[in-house]
Amino acid sequence: MEMTTSPTPDESEHPRRKFLLATTMGVGAIGVVATAIPFVRSMDPSARALAAGAPAEVDLAKLAPGAIMTVGWRGKPVWVLHRTPAMLATLGNHNALLLDPNSTTDQQPDYARNPTRSREPAYFVAIGICTHLGCVPVFRPEPNAPGLGADWPGGFYCPCHGSKYDLAGRVFRNMPAPLNLEIPPYTLLPDNKLLIGEERAVVHTA
Repeated sequence: MEMTTSPTPDESEHPRRKFLLATTMGVGAIGVVATAIPFVRSMDPSARALAAGAPAEVDLAKLAPGAIMTVGWRGKPVWVLHRTPAMLATLGNHNALLLDPNSTTDQQPDYARNPTRSREPAYFVAIGICTHLGCVPVFRPEPNAPGLGADWPGGFYCPCHGSKYDLAGRVFRNMPAPLNLEIPPYTLLPDNKLLIGEERAVVHTA
């Protein structure tokens, strides 16, 4: 005769306990998510601001004519060069050697689409990253510098692969780099201040 056995109380309660435990955990997880959503939303503006990068202010009074400084913005090096009249005088003399002398490619804001690629001719502001493979060029302002050729007007040289840029960040022809240096948004403020990363009405420095 076939015998049947009834589950013990502990065995019969086991599936029910598993169901209640899973339900409780599910409800708890929903509660945690519901609580976290407002917190995450409250953090969104800060996260966006962090990702975008706050503007960087520069005191131009500390930058002598002919000198250059590097400022960090959005994790990138930004050059600020105080060009001398002699430096500016070189910019119109070698256009035939340049790939994009008139800055037709969008590597700059509209207000920097000019022969000096700047708001104010004396101050050149550019992201110091070669447009070839992202190396950092070096500042070589001296004309006819050794190793750079008799037609070198002064500018920026990338030693990684040999790309050359003039003192307005315009790339020379037949170089690995395909584009001029990028010009970030910026504003010249009163009291010889420069704000990198934010565009306002043009304010010329004294």
